[in-house]
Amino acid sequence: QVQLVESGGGLVQAGGSLRLSCAASGRTFSSYGMAWFRTAPGKEREFVASITVSGAATYYADSVKGRFTISRDNAKNTVYLQMNSLRPEDTAVYYCAADPYTCTGAGCHIAVWGQGTQVTVSS
Repeated sequence: QVQLVESGGGLVQAGGSLRLSCAASGRTFSSYGMAWFRTAPGKEREFVASITVSGAATYYADSVKGRFTISRDNAKNTVYLQMNSLRPEDTAVYYCAADPYTCTGAGCHIAVWGQGTQVTVSS
């Protein structure tokens, strides 16, 4: 089983960009689909984006489509979330997650969660 550590969060102005990274330990990273979720203040955790084992397919929440890009580097055991054109409503704790199947957002089977990284977008 992998362990996940996120980094790259911070404070950014609206319209700015951030890139989140999620480093995985363990030799089985390349057998997991990977996803990003977020929890905004006072809200339920929600799906943001996911990527298949090979990286051939990606899925996005409608709210981030066209602004966020998920990618992975299996040689580095790392998944990324490039976030552009950030909005105040993107403010949340962002979590990296590993799914032994394919997480499409409509249905996920998360086996491992990271500890989260705070993203704050000021207006």
